[in-house]
Amino acid sequence: MTALTKPQPDGTADPSSEHAPGASLHYPVIDWFDEHARDLPWRRPEAGAWGVMVSEFMLQQTPVNRVLPVYEQWLARWPRPADLAAEAPGEAVRAWGRLGYPRRALRLHGAAAAITERHGGDVPADHAQLLALPGIGEYTAAAVASFAYGQRHAVLDTNVRRVFARAVTGAQYPPNATTAAERRLARALLPEDERTAARWAAASMELGALVCTAKNESCHRCPIAAQCAWRLADKPAHDGPPRRGQTYAGTDRQVRGRLLAVLRETHNPVPQATLDRVWHEPVQRARALDGLVADGLVEPLPGGFYRLPLT
Repeated sequence: MTALTKPQPDGTADPSSEHAPGASLHYPVIDWFDEHARDLPWRRPEAGAWGVMVSEFMLQQTPVNRVLPVYEQWLARWPRPADLAAEAPGEAVRAWGRLGYPRRALRLHGAAAAITERHGGDVPADHAQLLALPGIGEYTAAAVASFAYGQRHAVLDTNVRRVFARAVTGAQYPPNATTAAERRLARALLPEDERTAARWAAASMELGALVCTAKNESCHRCPIAAQCAWRLADKPAHDGPPRRGQTYAGTDRQVRGRLLAVLRETHNPVPQATLDRVWHEPVQRARALDGLVADGLVEPLPGGFYRLPLT
């Protein structure tokens, strides 16, 4: 790629990207982001690092429109990690509602407790300390460090991976699982300047969410369409392993969701007979309930009663 240099307000060249391999991509995408980024609450300064962390947990495998109301209720109730840590983990599961994958609620509660105990209630800025928190993986640690603290990290979610696959490698889709080659590419594309790198991380993610989508991509609105390797190759069809589809109806996930819905609606222990009515197939229902107990999402009590966890 030919490196482009963007002038600074004083007319001098910006040295942050003169030699960066992805410089010809950085500023078109960042400029597009400056104009088209959605006004989301976790992007506002008042969200702070805790607001960013909460959003990152909630947005994993869940669309923005479903996250927004739960996010706002969550931050109104628990504006700091210590506020969440002071409550029973079952309350986090209850407040999670129907966002799906409720183990994320327990992980977020565990992270809040660790932040309170280890860091005085403040989300740490250090990437290694973030990574050491329970429930925090490489993606979330990089995202919080980048979006909350403006640090230089490769933030690789599904949207970013798709943008890089198309724009740089010429593939319609990235591999099903993140590869070492993708991580190397993401690091190579990072602007040298920390602030620009953080902006690039957010901008490339937004481009994948709004323009370079999995289906019905809008190349006519893409700021880097003229450079996109996939488009220039006439959009060759995906020739890798089949894309994994997500099913829900009739799965154990659906049964688990129905069982949790009953438990969320009451603060009292629920008898087995009440849970038995939520699903007609007894073997699948028992398997789903056992899985919820094993995951720590449901606590069994003597006499065949169940509740959300208190500890």
